[in-house]
Amino acid sequence: MVHVLTLCGSLRAASSNRSLLRAAELIAPAGVTFEHYEGIGELPHFNPDIEAGPLPVRVATLRARVDNADALLISCPEYARGIPGAFKNALDWLVGGHEFPGKPIALFNASPRASDAQSQLRLVLTTMSGRVVDEAAISVALIAKGMEAGAIAADPALRPTIETGLAALLSAVQSD
Repeated sequence: MVHVLTLCGSLRAASSNRSLLRAAELIAPAGVTFEHYEGIGELPHFNPDIEAGPLPVRVATLRARVDNADALLISCPEYARGIPGAFKNALDWLVGGHEFPGKPIALFNASPRASDAQSQLRLVLTTMSGRVVDEAAISVALIAKGMEAGAIAADPALRPTIETGLAALLSAVQSD
């Protein structure tokens, strides 16, 4: 069994990025389980002083879920040519822990125009010692289409791209 934790950089309930992550779950082969972390907007603002004492429950929960995952699947929008603040905050909480380094990561992008955020995200993740799997980085054009996960998974133009990204991520996990 391979356990994949998804992290969505958008706080919007109807986010194209969130739909893309859920579509990946629908497409995944047997033997792969998904957990969608939904608490990014509830994390406290990062403060290194807090790390010295007991971690807030929400931060400890995030770190435990990352620790339990075999791989991470991230889909993040671009806001003002960068990573959304709430998502960067979540990543900052992972810097001081042992759970994140070396974890295989796939970057899914719901908008090919979001290239600035993707390059910034890659820089941040590799600085944090995450293992971004280049072959698992995909972009699909979902913005303004309003597609839900089932429609994305069934789309003959989108499905092969998602399958390719997932296969590369799973291959990276199995090579560990």
